[in-house]
Amino acid sequence: MIDPALADAGLGDAEDDDFDAIESPDSQLPDHRFHDREISWLAFNQRVLELAEDTSLPELERSNFLAIFASNLDEFFMVRVAGLKRRIVTGLAVPSNVGRSPSDVLSDISRDAHALQLRHAAAWIDLVRPALADAGIEITEWDELVDSEREALTEYFQLQVFPVLMPLAVDPAHPFPYISGLSLNLAIRIRNARTGRQEFARLKVPPMLPRFVEVPGTGEIKRFLRLEELIANHLGDLFPGMEVLDHHAFRLTRNEDVEIEEDESENLIQALEAELLRRRFGPPIRLEINDDMDDLTLDLLIKELDITEQEVYRLPGPLDLRGLFSLSRVDRPDLRYPPHLPTTAVAFQPAGSATRADIFAAIGKADVLVHHPYESFATSVQAFLEQAARDPHVLAIKQTLYRTSGDSPVVQALIDAAEAGKSVLALVEVKARFDEANNIVWARKLEKAGVHVVYGLVGLKTHCKLALVIREEEGKLRHYSHVGTGNYNPKTSRVYEDFGLFTADAQVGKDLTRLFNELSGYAIEKKFKRLLVAPLHLRKGLLRQINNERTNALEGRPAHIRIKVNSLVDEEIIDALYRASQAGVKVDIWVRGICSIKVDLPGTSDNITVRSILGRYLEHSRIFAFENGGDPQVHIGSADMMHRNLDRRVEALVRVTDPAHIKELLTFFDLAMDDGTSSWHLGAEGTWERHAVDAEGNPLVDLQDKTMNQVRRRRRPRSVR
Repeated sequence: MIDPALADAGLGDAEDDDFDAIESPDSQLPDHRFHDREISWLAFNQRVLELAEDTSLPELERSNFLAIFASNLDEFFMVRVAGLKRRIVTGLAVPSNVGRSPSDVLSDISRDAHALQLRHAAAWIDLVRPALADAGIEITEWDELVDSEREALTEYFQLQVFPVLMPLAVDPAHPFPYISGLSLNLAIRIRNARTGRQEFARLKVPPMLPRFVEVPGTGEIKRFLRLEELIANHLGDLFPGMEVLDHHAFRLTRNEDVEIEEDESENLIQALEAELLRRRFGPPIRLEINDDMDDLTLDLLIKELDITEQEVYRLPGPLDLRGLFSLSRVDRPDLRYPPHLPTTAVAFQPAGSATRADIFAAIGKADVLVHHPYESFATSVQAFLEQAARDPHVLAIKQTLYRTSGDSPVVQALIDAAEAGKSVLALVEVKARFDEANNIVWARKLEKAGVHVVYGLVGLKTHCKLALVIREEEGKLRHYSHVGTGNYNPKTSRVYEDFGLFTADAQVGKDLTRLFNELSGYAIEKKFKRLLVAPLHLRKGLLRQINNERTNALEGRPAHIRIKVNSLVDEEIIDALYRASQAGVKVDIWVRGICSIKVDLPGTSDNITVRSILGRYLEHSRIFAFENGGDPQVHIGSADMMHRNLDRRVEALVRVTDPAHIKELLTFFDLAMDDGTSSWHLGAEGTWERHAVDAEGNPLVDLQDKTMNQVRRRRRPRSVR
């Protein structure tokens, strides 16, 4: 349910004013009709791991998927597992979406996460590392080096590593040191040669140094040694006069989620900065160790870190395979995906002898739908903002910023516009998880340049992706709008799949103007025509359209629901989809990550199909399409089907009206759902089965490759003489 306190935000839709609730149809739904969201997330990360295990993929891409799996799992523990533990400790725990107690869910997570981490380690040891070696990239051990190589690496250790190491002893005069979250450490047992007394020391592997140290050589084979392996073989230099008895790697994960209790009178930035400092000292939630760690060392770590046996993960091989990201610097393009170069959207291609397009003229002719990363962010979104910054006819720019890079040309364009005397509003979401510190830095940079920076509404994250340019043309003001599914981040735009709609439609411009007024001031306005806006009325709008499809099916009219999201968790939305399926509506779901809907409920989910696609690009766009009796209604935007998106965030979907754009979106969706396209199929008991080859063993269609090839073939129509 929506918090009544949010009603004052006024984020609604005029068409919803007389629509208080969706009437619940009489059809009965089974009790156990949802998959647990946490276990479903682990299943998503298993799909990432399956890409690393796929021998048909290039070797460096497989190692990259191992690193992505590790990074994903770290964040899962820091946020989701930490949140569960916090609620249990504070007594605020409530049953999960499947009725399981939080303690039972933690046990389920521990079971599945242990199995996945062991599989992850095995994928590196047995599959990816040997494949890299066969391709000429070896991750070697100290014992495998010849004397000349050891001498060269010893010199590197003395010059580049030894000066930054900080061994910390543990004894009555030296308490057990603080172990920072996600740091890689060595637990070392030493003996005092004079007294015979055994001591313990902790050594942090410096995170600022390369994780894989290249072994000097002139051959074609690239060889690397793990930094912790190099350090471990020079411990005698760190403890002169002591006998090094044993050493073991370990790694701690802490609760690093940020909890901000917002109050209208407090300074949000100051509160967030204080919370970021507290993040570093969050309680431990996972301890990873090598499987050869002795019981004496492990008992000491468990005692000093106040962690349980269930939270200990014994793993073979190296810890923290995020370090495999660093192999991306190896110059072996033959071990990566073939390059995909984004093209400029046809509407934004320069005409004639012009060196760059007039973005406003192009948008003024017709709506422009851009598909990243197949079509360039730089020549669309970035060019749109840069032209706005230098155009003397532009009076104002308003934009939301959720995640972007500090050196972003988007931020620079806003600064340039403000310095040119234009009125610029940037709505910065400083609570974007794990980007908080960066967002604070460049938010202050924007303020210093004269940009009006606001931080949205109390109690809500501003997650919508909106930009609005006000331009004076022939004495009148014209609105140029952009509504996207992804962040205004040039870096992630190269690997995140997203859509963006550019339009000069006056109604969209009015909708965005009113929405920005709500977000920056105290206006209460509900008269949105082409937008569906959360938290108050996006849910209602989608439920109405789902129910409309159900009615159409019962009355014999065409009915079809297509939904593409990152996550599908919200129970009310899922129940509406079940009821639509019961009425005979074909329901196609394309989900990247968490999926709580089931497909194995006879009489309830018979018409529901669920697919997932992972690959070189991260599927990030959200599409909501409804057949509407033969007049398709299609929306794109920022919202996933989760409680937080529908109830605790400002989200916006825009209705796409151009028939060509509607066809493009539906064709793209249907390609993903086609049985001839490589994807994962959701089956019984929440299992995901990969379908990558046909019955003869031939590869199925790669959606992302095919989409890139289709976009490349687009051409500007020849002008009619």
